[in-house]
Amino acid sequence: MADGTLQTLFTPVRLAAVPLRNRVFVPGHTTNFGLHNEPTPRLAAYHAERAAGGVGLIITEAIRVHPTSAGRSISLGSFTDAGIPAYRAVTEAVHRHGARIFAQIMHAGRQANGDATRTAAWSSSPVAWATGAHVPHAMGRHDIAVVVAAFAAAAGRMRRADFDGLELHAGHGHLLQQFLSPHTNRRTDSYGGSLDHRLRLTREVLAAVLAATDLPVGLRVSADEFLPGGLDPDAVVEIVARLREDFPLAYVHVSHSAYHGSYSLATQMADMSFGHAPFRHHAARFKRAFPDLPVLAVCRLDSLPEAAELVAAGEADLVGLARPHIADPHLVRKAAQGRQHESRACLACNQGCIARVEASLPITCVVNPEVGAEREWAAAWRRPQRPAPPRRVLVVGGGPAGLAAATAARRAGHRVTLAEAGDTLGGQVGLATRVPGRERLGLLTRDLAAEAYATGVEVQLGRRITAAQVRAGDYHDVVLATGSRPHPRPLPDGPPVRDLWQAVAALDAPTTGTYVVIDEEGSWAASSVAEALARRGGRVHLVSPTATIAARITTYSRLALFDRFVELGVVLHPLRTVHATDPTTVVLTGPLAGPDIEIHEVTAVVDAGPSVADDSLYRQLDAASDGPRIHLVGDANAPRTTLEAVYEGRFAGAFVGRHDTPAAAQVALAY
Repeated sequence: MADGTLQTLFTPVRLAAVPLRNRVFVPGHTTNFGLHNEPTPRLAAYHAERAAGGVGLIITEAIRVHPTSAGRSISLGSFTDAGIPAYRAVTEAVHRHGARIFAQIMHAGRQANGDATRTAAWSSSPVAWATGAHVPHAMGRHDIAVVVAAFAAAAGRMRRADFDGLELHAGHGHLLQQFLSPHTNRRTDSYGGSLDHRLRLTREVLAAVLAATDLPVGLRVSADEFLPGGLDPDAVVEIVARLREDFPLAYVHVSHSAYHGSYSLATQMADMSFGHAPFRHHAARFKRAFPDLPVLAVCRLDSLPEAAELVAAGEADLVGLARPHIADPHLVRKAAQGRQHESRACLACNQGCIARVEASLPITCVVNPEVGAEREWAAAWRRPQRPAPPRRVLVVGGGPAGLAAATAARRAGHRVTLAEAGDTLGGQVGLATRVPGRERLGLLTRDLAAEAYATGVEVQLGRRITAAQVRAGDYHDVVLATGSRPHPRPLPDGPPVRDLWQAVAALDAPTTGTYVVIDEEGSWAASSVAEALARRGGRVHLVSPTATIAARITTYSRLALFDRFVELGVVLHPLRTVHATDPTTVVLTGPLAGPDIEIHEVTAVVDAGPSVADDSLYRQLDAASDGPRIHLVGDANAPRTTLEAVYEGRFAGAFVGRHDTPAAAQVALAY
């Protein structure tokens, strides 16, 4: 059983009249599992898995109350009564496992992307959320009345769908916050100006929602907008105090940020560069102000023991872990049973979750590739469709893909040997963790390696496998996870060129001088090395032949990264190509009008261009007409990211000997 501070999480608590079995909740987070703005069986299965994992409360992702907030068809909405049965299927799935579920209702306001729905965004004032974004329609009185009625109607539908409560979203820079904040509210009528006037819409919505249903209603707020002239914690505490005078709030859910094209947005999904619980002081501020009101805390609470610190310290009554529950839906049950060490850690990498949301794709997870296909994977693990004696499986390579393949094959009941040429497991992830700010990536291979040893995978370090050894090994299946390697391009007569591996290795030595980092892929590899060089005293130029620096990094992380670049003096050069003129000078040229840029006294050029697959063993085995079945996974298949590597490894290992079965097809097509 859980001990000490952790035990504080497993005490029951009430939100209004709703009893919860513990103090851990899954906060609202976009999944993109909707269809035509309604929940799907996929979404019900996703939440059911987290309920089965022991969490006390689940709060849905934002349910948009009006078509002007829909944005796209994969978001959730409640526009007519037709969607009630689909929502009821979600609540039934959660209740079946003993958890409670609240519906979060909202209107996104000015950032609602209407490109898919051909609707104009609505807001308090005609102020775009980011440079280049569409200017929203400033709502008139009729529009306001429509939205208030829409909130009430959606609340009533959620009651009929058997939700246990409601959460009114007045944070994250959505519509209600756009009216509350002097940064966005430029109105001069009775909905703008003074705080009482800026509160008017939220008051009208609360009154309408409470009149439409007897469900308890909590309020989600952003404690700090991190914007000039915006809301700060003192202002938001006053807002909550005034609302409490007139409305029976069930709780206050304390988040932060505004949906604004600046550093503020980056805090909303704080990545691993922020560190653990960087905003816990916000919840504590509200708990001091409202000791008799349940306070829910959220954001970068990385694990249950760390989250428990807030409850034990009296800073919050409940703690929300979204990304950790994506990574491991059974966090609570494992901890309650004294198996906390078996939990898979969230990396806070933002790669499979919010980055895919930004791309209008369903979420997944680097460390948990079963996200979004819970039903299909569960069926595959329960009922192997081709019972057979255990197969002898060789996995070549101990990086993420190889470890994922080995653990999955062992779980499927096979005899598994993993051979790694190096003296440690982890592959290129081990190299990446040496870059300051990227250390949490190591949790991925730490957890995979622990699982491999615990499940009985035979791990052989320092063993380089040859084609002859594979053929002589009497294996049924061989999974090749041999990774990729850098492919630096020389600069004739120019400064020395380092590949990424060499650049990371050199970070251990004192860093001085001027560095030019070439980034063609727009990934974290180049940007994190550039940041590390600058932090160690280097003068850094980050150069990309593309129009956008760090294009493959989600906006939710890139905005904070750019702030750090400014702080560190990293000079960015988009749409530029590097040429050498002498051993210490490079020239940057570009397709647009403007003079070339000369950079002198260059210590080294770091070429972060595309890697090449290390697939020589595959080529040798593929040329043979006989031998074991070969499965190529991860970068050895094609250089990409850990997201693809772990998924391909999991799939290959789980379906060894039965890749052509209906179960395998159902999993493959579930995404």
